[in-house]
Amino acid sequence: VQLVESGGGWVQAGGSLRLSCAASGSTFSIIAMGWYRQAPGKQRELVARVSSSGGSTDYADSVEGRFTISRDNAKNTIYLQMDSLKPEDTAVYYCNAVSVDLTSRRYDYWGQGTQVTVSS
Repeated sequence: VQLVESGGGWVQAGGSLRLSCAASGSTFSIIAMGWYRQAPGKQRELVARVSSSGGSTDYADSVEGRFTISRDNAKNTIYLQMDSLKPEDTAVYYCNAVSVDLTSRRYDYWGQGTQVTVSS
């Protein structure tokens, strides 16, 4: 599975950005996709994730109500709509995909990361 992200950039506080992540390769094995972020000096943290059907989503408390994750299975793409951005949202955002094989072994795949910078 290969993941290609796009949509990062710079925005003022209160603004919006939309991230996209397109998956290719063995996408049939993917059971969930999501977004993580890592700020300088901090650990990578989960931002949001969505099940393969799109019927189940999870959000970090810090972004609940401001960010929306969605997926387009026909395009093997997920999106992260980020509204009401805050300076503390500044980080490198990574797309993640989780797949399992026939033995239920889990595999994690990561995109290259895209920088999001929110100025105050």
